[in-house]
Amino acid sequence: MTMKIRDAVTPDAAQIAAIYNHYIEHTVVTFEESLVEANDMELRIIETEQQGLPWLVCEVENEVIGYAYASKWKGRCAYRYSVEVTVYLDAKRTAAGWGSKLYAALFARLTALDYHVAIAGISLPNPASIALHEKFGMHKVAHFEQVGFKFAEWVDVGYWQCQLSRPE
Repeated sequence: MTMKIRDAVTPDAAQIAAIYNHYIEHTVVTFEESLVEANDMELRIIETEQQGLPWLVCEVENEVIGYAYASKWKGRCAYRYSVEVTVYLDAKRTAAGWGSKLYAALFARLTALDYHVAIAGISLPNPASIALHEKFGMHKVAHFEQVGFKFAEWVDVGYWQCQLSRPE
């Protein structure tokens, strides 16, 4: 099986949207409630690239089966070395190590770009996502109760973080 992790390009947007739309329709992993079109994903990829941040895809046998990217944590200048990280896999491809491969590549890229802290928000409960993030040295730093409302239920969100670079 041929696997490749590479930078996302706008032609990947339809496959990325299909992966993400599963989570919109069937889970509280994302708080988006309306399906995303390929052109929306194209704009998100372009925006991420314009900010100088990585958006990676995992391709198996020429099919995008997952993606991971970083986004600015906050808009204020003092947050410039902190990013939020996200990973999604095709629902049929979970629990096979693909998320770990994507995060390993993403974290390496962020470290090379001199980012200092990675932060991840996780809808709770979500033991698989917690395990993935903790595998990468992330630890829980916050828990917000009932901050999301989707599928007629209140959802908690936890935040995990890790340092990507060593303090000076």
